[in-house]
Amino acid sequence: MAGEGMPEFTHIEGDAVRMVDVTNKDEVARRAVAAGWIKLRPETLAAIALGTVVKGNVLATARVAAILAVKDTSRIIPMCHPIPIGAVRVGFETLDDRIGATVEVVTTGRTGVEMEALVGVSVALLTIWDMVKSAEKDENGQYPVTWIGDIRVVEKVKGDAEGHA
Repeated sequence: MAGEGMPEFTHIEGDAVRMVDVTNKDEVARRAVAAGWIKLRPETLAAIALGTVVKGNVLATARVAAILAVKDTSRIIPMCHPIPIGAVRVGFETLDDRIGATVEVVTTGRTGVEMEALVGVSVALLTIWDMVKSAEKDENGQYPVTWIGDIRVVEKVKGDAEGHA
């Protein structure tokens, strides 16, 4: 039991981890949106925009990867429940020196989908990196420009979450 002012960790019981029992919770519409970005070289951003990346369509591949990752979240994150995914929406925005990614996940269930949204956006960004890594390496095989940042939950809604994805 957490003391006053102390956070409660629902996945810890005594000295053991556990999956939270959601059996008695009502099924409710739920939605979560996560976002993040990947910083890339200007030449790489141009190649993505022009569709000249050797491995293929970077953003289409990252979109599929994000959707697959959302669906596999309970296999990747040990204490996540497998939940039915109602919809996934993946968006990208190219900025001056980076690509922003947003993943929205909708379900009707007994637990939220913020972990699914976070996993989806993380895998989308990692997939972009994988697709363009040959162009991002320097002469020593390092990535001095490339980095992923600001992965976060932008919004979590419990209740009227339907119709947004």
